[in-house]
Amino acid sequence: MRPLDLSILIVTYNSARLIGALLDRLTQDMKSMAAEVIIVDNASQDGTAELIRQQYPWVHLVASKENLGFAAGNNLAARAAMGRYLLLLNPDAIPDAGALRQALVMLDQQADVGLAGGELRGVDGQRQPSARMFPTLRDEFFTLSGLAARFPQSRFFARLDRHWANAEEAAVVDWIPGAFVFIPTQVFAKLGGFDERFFMYYEEVDLCQRLQQAHLKIYYWPSLKAMHIGGESAKTVKSARISKSGSQLESWRMRSGLLYYRKHHGAMGATGMHFLE
Repeated sequence: MRPLDLSILIVTYNSARLIGALLDRLTQDMKSMAAEVIIVDNASQDGTAELIRQQYPWVHLVASKENLGFAAGNNLAARAAMGRYLLLLNPDAIPDAGALRQALVMLDQQADVGLAGGELRGVDGQRQPSARMFPTLRDEFFTLSGLAARFPQSRFFARLDRHWANAEEAAVVDWIPGAFVFIPTQVFAKLGGFDERFFMYYEEVDLCQRLQQAHLKIYYWPSLKAMHIGGESAKTVKSARISKSGSQLESWRMRSGLLYYRKHHGAMGATGMHFLE
């Protein structure tokens, strides 16, 4: 049996409104490659799993009875993957036509790739932060104080989101948001996938830290583009407090931030993050 080139992993939660458009696009793109789609539905309450079963029977659907979160959901999907590469794709991120085929060519040419991602754009066409630097307490302070937003081109105040860099130039970066990223399957397995203590947020930052510790690189390839709505699943959780940006569940963001700083910066780092929050 010919090995697959790509396993597309999608973790859904109340994504019935979005998943059809994404799967329709993927159906077209997959005609030119050996690929599969694996969806882990995190106990959606809006009929997401039923819609997929009825309208997209070719999808490998894993319907979880509980919300596993982003990290554990992707780990579960990856265990069933047969492709040489994984594409971690949010249900609200739609790759441009041809982007997946182009990514496979680029991945095959880069032996030291740990993770690679492209450029995310909103529905309004505006570029979203798509390649970032590892956060520090100083960066967190500049973000919370508004200094990063006030001086977006400053390498000092706005180091985190790389607004000072040319977003149309490929680069090796610290980490890339997990909405649209490619990872060699063997690399993901060797690292044990995501740390499942991160229910959501910071899990891709932690993964990229571990990839760099393994002497692998994080590539930003802006020629690969995807439209990204952002925050759609978070908005369906009515009982949770949403961040000022409207796209993050505040309690999970705070918890994951503390876990990340404790893991990578020790007790002092976690204490500093606690005071900033």
